[in-house]
Amino acid sequence: MKLKEKISAQKKVPEKELSKHESKKLGELTSTSICGNDISSSCLYVAGISIVFAGCLAPIALLIVAVLLFFYRKIYAEVGSALPLNGGAYNCLLNTTSKFKASIAACMSLLSYIATAVISGMTAVSYLMTIVDSNMLNKIYGTIIVLAIFAILTIIGIGESAVVATVIFVFHIITLAVFVIFSIVYVPQHLDIFQQNWNIPSTNDLMKGLFFGFSAALLGISGFESSANFIEEQKPGVFVKTLRNMWVTVSIFNPLIAFLCLGIMPIKLIDENKDYLLSSAAGSMGLGWLKYLITIDATLVLSGAVLTSFIGVIGLVKRMALDRCLPQFLLRTGKRNTNYLIILAFFLLCTSIIVLTNGDLLTLAGVYTISFLGVMSLFAIGNMLLKAKRDKLKRSYYASWPRVVFAFILTVAGIVGNILLEPKYLQYFLIYFVPAITLVIIMFVRIRILKFALSVVRYISDYFNKINHKVARYIIHKIDQIRDLKIIYFTNGDTRSDLIKVMLYVKNNELTKSIKFIHVYDKVTNIPEDLEADIKWVDDAFPKIKVDFELVQGSFGPEIIEMISKKYGVPKNYMFIGTPGEHIPYSMEHFGEVRLII
Repeated sequence: MKLKEKISAQKKVPEKELSKHESKKLGELTSTSICGNDISSSCLYVAGISIVFAGCLAPIALLIVAVLLFFYRKIYAEVGSALPLNGGAYNCLLNTTSKFKASIAACMSLLSYIATAVISGMTAVSYLMTIVDSNMLNKIYGTIIVLAIFAILTIIGIGESAVVATVIFVFHIITLAVFVIFSIVYVPQHLDIFQQNWNIPSTNDLMKGLFFGFSAALLGISGFESSANFIEEQKPGVFVKTLRNMWVTVSIFNPLIAFLCLGIMPIKLIDENKDYLLSSAAGSMGLGWLKYLITIDATLVLSGAVLTSFIGVIGLVKRMALDRCLPQFLLRTGKRNTNYLIILAFFLLCTSIIVLTNGDLLTLAGVYTISFLGVMSLFAIGNMLLKAKRDKLKRSYYASWPRVVFAFILTVAGIVGNILLEPKYLQYFLIYFVPAITLVIIMFVRIRILKFALSVVRYISDYFNKINHKVARYIIHKIDQIRDLKIIYFTNGDTRSDLIKVMLYVKNNELTKSIKFIHVYDKVTNIPEDLEADIKWVDDAFPKIKVDFELVQGSFGPEIIEMISKKYGVPKNYMFIGTPGEHIPYSMEHFGEVRLII
C-alpha cells in the first residue's frame, strides 16, 4: 500500500470529538479562580508585611509591584502563546536551554510551593486564632495539622475541584469588596489615625523605604506563575485573560487594603497583627460579623492555596522524575493511584521549614519571595532565550526587549532587597535550595558517579587482591617452611607393618611433608634384601609425604646420630627410632632427644 493510501485509510478524528475535548477544558472564570485563589490569598497578609517595612509608603510600594506585574503579563503571554505547555518556567527553559538550567527553575518552584503551603496554612491558623481561644490552638502545631490534613486528602485522591475553586474565589472577592466598602466609609470618619501614622518618623529615607517596601510587597504577586502550570487545561485564549484578571485583582486590592488599614489601625498595632490584619482591622472598626466573615474567607481561600501547592508540586515533581531530573522511585503510586511518596516528602519539607523558622511569618515570606522572584527572573531569562533562539516560533503576543530587561532588573532588585532586609532569608533559602539542586546535579551526573564508583571498587578490589595474593604467598611460604622440616627415621630392617606405623605416626603428629629413612650398616651383607622395596611400597601408599631412603655405613650409635643431624640440619628431637634391642649397647640417654615411635 502506498503512503497516500495508508494516510487516507487512517481514521480521522471527528470534529465533534475535537469540540467535545475542547469543551472539557477550563474557561476564563474557572481558570482565574484556580490561580486567583493562590495570588489573591496574599491580600490577606501582604499589606501588613509591606507596612512593617515601608510604613505609610506601603500603598505606593504595592502600586510599583502592580506596575512590575503589568510588564510580566506580556512576558508570560508571549511564552504561553509560543509554548502552550504545562510547567511554567521549567517548561520555558527546557525548550530554550539545557535541562539542568531548567531544573534550577524547577527547584525554585519547589521552594515556592513549600513556602506557599506553609504561609497559607499558617495564615489560615492565625486568622482562626482571632475567633477561638488562643490556648486551644497553637500556631505552629495548628499549621502542621492543616498540612497533614491536606496531605492525607491528597493521598486518598481528593484533588482540586474547579467548581469548589470557583466558589471559594467568588466568595473571597466578595469578602474583600465588602471589607473595602466598609473601610472606605470608616476611614474618613477617623482621619486622625492616618495622620498619626503619617507623622511617625521613619527609620529610612524615602527611597530606602520605598525600596524595602517594594521588596517585601513582591510577596503580593506570588502565585502569578500558577496559571502557566496548567495552561494545557485551559481553552484557547483563556491563559492571557487569567494573567489580566490576576493583575487587576492584586493591583486594586493590595494597594487599597494597605491604604485603608493605615486609616483604621496604628502602625504599631498593624505590626502586632500583621498575620491576620484584615480580621483585626474589621474588629477595630467594631464589625464583629465582618471579622468572622473574613476569618471564614481566609480559612477557605488559604486552605485552597495549600491544596493548590500540593497539587502543583505533585505535577512538577512527576514531570521532573519523568525527565529523569529526580529519582524514579518518586513516581510510585498507592492503591488510589496517587504519588504518596511525593506528597509525604513535601509534607515533611513543609514541616521542617516551620520548625526551622519557628513559624516566623516574615522569615517564611522572605524565603518565599526569594524563591518566587527567582522563578520570575528565570522566566524573564527564558523569554529572552525564546527571542534569541526560537525567534521563528509562532506566537500571538510579543514582549519588547526593554520591557523584559526592565522587569528582570526589578525582580533581581527585589531579591537583593529581601536579602538586605534580613540576610538570614538567604540562609534559609539556601538550606533548602542547595540540597534540592545537589540532588538534581547527582541525577544528571549519576552515570559518571557510577563509573567513578566502579573504578574505585575495581581499584580497591585490585589493591586487596594484591594484598591477598601477597598474604597467600606468605602463608603458603610459611606452611612450606614449616613442612620443609625433615623427619629422619632410623630403620633396622622393619617390616612393612612397622613402616606403616611410622608413616601414620608422622602423618598424625608431625607438620612435615617429607621423611628420610636411614639404615646404618656395618657390612653390605647385613642390609635387609627387601628394605628398599618395602620403603618404595610405603612411598606409593602415602603420596602426600615425600619418602627418601639412604644407606649409611657405620656403627649405629650417638656419634653417627650427631653426624647425620649436622649433615642434614635435622634436630635430634625430629629423629625417630624403634625400640632398641639388647644388641644395642647404648641406652636412650646416650641418644639425646631422639624419640621412640614404635
